[in-house]
Amino acid sequence: MYLSIVLLPLIGSLLGGFGGYWVGTVGSQILTTTSVFLSFCLSLIAFKHIGLDGNVAHLILWEWMDSGMFQCNWGVYLDSVTVVMLLVVTGVSSCVHFYSIEYMRGDPHHPRFMSYLSLFTFFMLILVTADNFIQLFVGWEGVGLCSYLLINFWFTRIEANKAAMKAILVNRIGDFGITLAMLAIFNVYEAVDFATVFAVTPVLAEQGIIVTVFDTQFSLLQFITIFLFVGAVGKSAQIGLHTWLPDAMEGPTPVSALIHAATMVTAGVFLLIRTSPIFEYVPEILVYVTLIGALTAFFAATAGLVQFDLKKVVAYSTCSQLGYMIFACGLSCYSVSLFHLYNHAFFKALLFLSCGSVIHALQDEQDMRKMGGLISFLPLTSVMFLIGSLALMGFPFLTGFYSKDVIIEVAYAKFTFDGTFAHWLGCLSACFTAFYSMRLFYLTFLQKPNGPKGVLEKAHDCPPFMAIPLMVLAIASIFIGYISRDMFIGLGTDFFQNSLVTLPNHVLYVDSEFLPIHIKLIPLFFTLFGALSGFIVYNFPAMFTTSRGLFIFLNQKWHWDNIYNAYVSRPILYIGYHYTFLTADRGFIEILGPTGMVRGMKRITERLKEYHTGYLFHYTFVLTLALSISFGMIYSSMNGVSTGMIDPFLPYIFFGIFLSTLTKRNQG
Repeated sequence: MYLSIVLLPLIGSLLGGFGGYWVGTVGSQILTTTSVFLSFCLSLIAFKHIGLDGNVAHLILWEWMDSGMFQCNWGVYLDSVTVVMLLVVTGVSSCVHFYSIEYMRGDPHHPRFMSYLSLFTFFMLILVTADNFIQLFVGWEGVGLCSYLLINFWFTRIEANKAAMKAILVNRIGDFGITLAMLAIFNVYEAVDFATVFAVTPVLAEQGIIVTVFDTQFSLLQFITIFLFVGAVGKSAQIGLHTWLPDAMEGPTPVSALIHAATMVTAGVFLLIRTSPIFEYVPEILVYVTLIGALTAFFAATAGLVQFDLKKVVAYSTCSQLGYMIFACGLSCYSVSLFHLYNHAFFKALLFLSCGSVIHALQDEQDMRKMGGLISFLPLTSVMFLIGSLALMGFPFLTGFYSKDVIIEVAYAKFTFDGTFAHWLGCLSACFTAFYSMRLFYLTFLQKPNGPKGVLEKAHDCPPFMAIPLMVLAIASIFIGYISRDMFIGLGTDFFQNSLVTLPNHVLYVDSEFLPIHIKLIPLFFTLFGALSGFIVYNFPAMFTTSRGLFIFLNQKWHWDNIYNAYVSRPILYIGYHYTFLTADRGFIEILGPTGMVRGMKRITERLKEYHTGYLFHYTFVLTLALSISFGMIYSSMNGVSTGMIDPFLPYIFFGIFLSTLTKRNQG
């Protein structure tokens, strides 16, 4: 059963993709959607057996690598962390598959799209069920590949080509980091399976092995965790390597929902959670994890304030929420981070699929300035959108409220510089999140209609195949946080058991449950203030003015793309053109021209063509002569017989003599 959870999406992908010609579009839809849904049903059973009953399942499927003392098996490892991720991945993927049946209707490549979605799900399941770093890396690279294929699904669009290339190139930086970390782990631990690595880590921490890199000394565990974190930064779009995430919106909307809610971007957070037994012994790196996460949450929240593309606003909200998850890991609150990942998946999928419903109704229009008044035309979608927006901003008693506010509270309860820094940036980010969530809803549904009249008249609410996933996700966005809060987090819960490791000196001095009530109300105050401000500003725009410079700075995403273009991309292109192309290609090779290398090579090839007579006995004689000479030399060397310095040249001498006799004039 546990193996079927992983393999069913792959089977559906292969049958629906390669067999799409025979089963047709409908058959492909049925195969892929059914396989992922069955995987979700089995994940529910696994959640009961593993998570609720407190068991662990470790299946060794086959021996994968065996070289000397090194062994690596292909296995499936399920603990409490894994089954939570299984529910997230298969649950959201099932809704996205079902939604895509209607959303992609009429697309000539529909079977290929459904196959890619299932393949995406399969690789993410490989990642979360891995029992060693190499198998995890297979899933890691697999989701990167599928993201490229799906972002670039409409490959005739230039912007989609650029976005897909940007995503895969930026992620290569993170992949390089995790590759270096794996090489270091293999070199030191002489193993790559999680059980061995995590068991030996406390011993290595006591030894304090030092490595020197570019005249800078690091402890061995610092070196490993730095590069593991670089991998997480690239995949989870943290500040510095975040630029690919907003551009990934060029793919179809169901792709955006799958990438942002359940698969690609959650892989980095999962990596930090899974490797918590290593990070816990490197507290100085955890400080940087906290700072980077807090800065990402703040940066993305400010960038989302002034975007006009419907999907890009939601994309920046994903980046911001990932910042919350990352800095929760930096504070050693891995269970709280996973709880927010779990909650975030449902309301973020709801938001993206609601955006898709709006775009579908307005004939692919995504600019909020050309919308407005849609609450009358799309009543169901507007309700779904509102629920998703309220859950995102952390409105009381919705799913986001139970996890995001707890992250901010545990940051305060750390009573450290990085904890306080993350707490206040988290509060400001919550305020900005509420502001742009209200702005998003107001400009899309409440303001006066600004779009073309003909488009609005043809607007229609989502059909049943799109409405059902929205309603399922809306129910989850309302209730799932309340239902599972005491199971995942808080004093007394033993749900995660030994799946997560937190050292005693990293445990909170005061549990967030016992913080004063006024501290607990701070994030709620910021949330309500941001939502009210967004509503007032866009209801009475004449009362407010915005600094043009500040607006441009935020609209241009803090000029990150400009910085990369000026200091990274253009210098590389300049070097490639002036030094590689002009100096090497044209300056060294082509300068020889027809009088030099080119003409000489042409003469040589023309001469060699004459020796290809086409007669089998000529080629047989050459082969026999070459083998005879080779075996003669081997025999003489083994028996200590030497003919002097001429030995290495004998084969070439005999071969040249023979070739000189094989000409077109002597065909017999």
